[in-house]
Amino acid sequence: MVSINVSTAGKPISLARGLPMVVELSGKQLEDATIADVKNAIAEKYPRFYLERQKITLKDSKNVLADDITLKVAGVAEGGELSVKDLGPQVSWKTVFLVEYAGPLFIHPVIYYFPKLFYGGPVQHSMLQRYVLAFVMLHFAKRELETLFVHRFSHATMPLTNIFKNSAHYHLGSGLALAYSIYSPVYGAASPYIRGTVRNDPLYIQVGAAIWLFSEISNLITHINLRALRPAGSRKRAIPRGYGFNLVSFPNYFFEFLGWLVIAALTGSYAAWIFLVISTYQMYVWAIKKHRGYRKEFGSDYPRDRKAMFPFLA
Repeated sequence: MVSINVSTAGKPISLARGLPMVVELSGKQLEDATIADVKNAIAEKYPRFYLERQKITLKDSKNVLADDITLKVAGVAEGGELSVKDLGPQVSWKTVFLVEYAGPLFIHPVIYYFPKLFYGGPVQHSMLQRYVLAFVMLHFAKRELETLFVHRFSHATMPLTNIFKNSAHYHLGSGLALAYSIYSPVYGAASPYIRGTVRNDPLYIQVGAAIWLFSEISNLITHINLRALRPAGSRKRAIPRGYGFNLVSFPNYFFEFLGWLVIAALTGSYAAWIFLVISTYQMYVWAIKKHRGYRKEFGSDYPRDRKAMFPFLA
């Protein structure tokens, strides 16, 4: 039997007022006892303090210990001490993705098909508006299907508050603001902004549609390739290679950027440009952070000339 002292890290844990405590792992040795075993023992005493809420570190350390690491590998001796932090209520990544992508799928058709509710009268929709509706609906339907059948998440959950923050980004940005702007009479078939301009030219719109379709298919290919790198139920990491990855570490972000760039360029909508800038900035921040992580983890094995998100640039 292994005995480990567990104390709080940071703020006191409201659900586990009995800490510090001694965790006893019956039938376990240091060689095979894992961090997950410690978490399970804590959860048995405090059921609401489930595994996903717990962040385990060595005492006076900020480095998180993964669930599958053994106590011996972590450097914890018999009677040693670990710290646990309450991460707060959690929600699954899959749930967050499904909720945030569902918003635009509902908002866009409502504003498109019921213009009288939003603009006070009917709108004779232009070719551009019809195409943008198709772009948005297909894009977010694809994202929902990828969430269900393609994505494998490195972490099971995220803080519950993220579902509100993430949903606001999509529901308000690419949902309400974008839909209200683009399906308005300004972009209608009778509008001077559309009539007699390139935005009413079928060839112009169809070329944009071809680039958009290329970006969506390419984005899907990169997601499928990323899935193949991580076997089910594993946190294994490998250097991504193949389509798009020979130029950048995160071609999925680049192709996402390209798809929204098409919508912004075709329409000229301020809402589309603002959403593009905000989402691209966030993706670039993620790309840089993960790109540096790849370089640190794989060292000289990682391709030196590979950029983070934008081919040949950054």
